[in-house]
Amino acid sequence: MKNYAIILFLILSFKNFAQSDPKTAFQKSRYELALSYYKKSDFKTALDLFSIASKIKPENEIGKESTKKVDSLKTILRKNYMHEVIGVWKLAGDKPVWASTAENSAEKEADEMIEISDNKIVFYEINRKTKIKIVQRTEDLVYYNKDAGDALFSEIILSDGTIWNCILSESSDVLHVINVAKKQGNEIEKVTSNNLELFYVKMN
Repeated sequence: MKNYAIILFLILSFKNFAQSDPKTAFQKSRYELALSYYKKSDFKTALDLFSIASKIKPENEIGKESTKKVDSLKTILRKNYMHEVIGVWKLAGDKPVWASTAENSAEKEADEMIEISDNKIVFYEINRKTKIKIVQRTEDLVYYNKDAGDALFSEIILSDGTIWNCILSESSDVLHVINVAKKQGNEIEKVTSNNLELFYVKMN
């Protein structure tokens, strides 16, 4: 009887705690779910869940630990991402590759290319007839972090302040980049409509 009373007390105490602090209970559930995905090596889902947990109550232990997990997962995912994007890519246009027309492509005198390394992006053109390569500009590959708990790991910022979200196709042969914002001084101006989009196909 005594043991039953103790168990009942603990259940009621936990219920009251959950009711009085639902945000902490929800944060804990997101954190524990994130850990389960992390153990299954589903790092993207784990990152999203840790990011949510880090923002609910960033000042408590779960919030702080979630922020650390977000940071470490970004490093892992970026490393995996770079393994796929390093190489030479040709601009296919501002529409999905399947929607590009052969006629428009045939009119071009030069192909616009980018070459991605682990810390640089080189923009250049190759004349189709002469095969002469003309470098347009070179950019440092800089990842953009909105905040410590941000779940985005593939956004980059260029020297002109434009911020691009980079999406790699499942087959890793098409790179879709979207201009999502621009940084001017300490201000970030989001692009919410008519975003410039470019599609690149991998050459090697």
